[in-house]
Amino acid sequence: MSCIARNPDAYGDTSALIAFADRSDSHHALFARLFADPPRLVTSALVVAEGQSWFLRRYDQTRALMFLALVEDLHPLSIVDAGAPDVKAASALLCSDQRLTLTDAVGLHLMQIRRIQTCWPTDRHLGLTGVPLVID
Repeated sequence: MSCIARNPDAYGDTSALIAFADRSDSHHALFARLFADPPRLVTSALVVAEGQSWFLRRYDQTRALMFLALVEDLHPLSIVDAGAPDVKAASALLCSDQRLTLTDAVGLHLMQIRRIQTCWPTDRHLGLTGVPLVID
């Protein structure tokens, strides 16, 4: 495991990656600026899968593959697997009164166990644990 994955400075949510990749997104300018000189970032494989799926549904296979290529080329971004223990721990968050996807719950879990101090989303629910959001 690389030091980027062990001690990232920020967690990259699906919405941040989509906003960066999709010029029509209302948050594109913010994330274009942030990704121009990013800190050490970590995200989960679930985030990448969710982003690819979004581009496939919204646009087409070509845009979905372009998204995957963009994510692969983003540095310093580390993509971590979410194994069964992570999914199990994250599932406890799904019982809250918040409407969270499993991807978001795993993100919250990863930020907690890796002591990540900043989150890059375009929505506010990833601030549930008190991690500062770049959109605040």
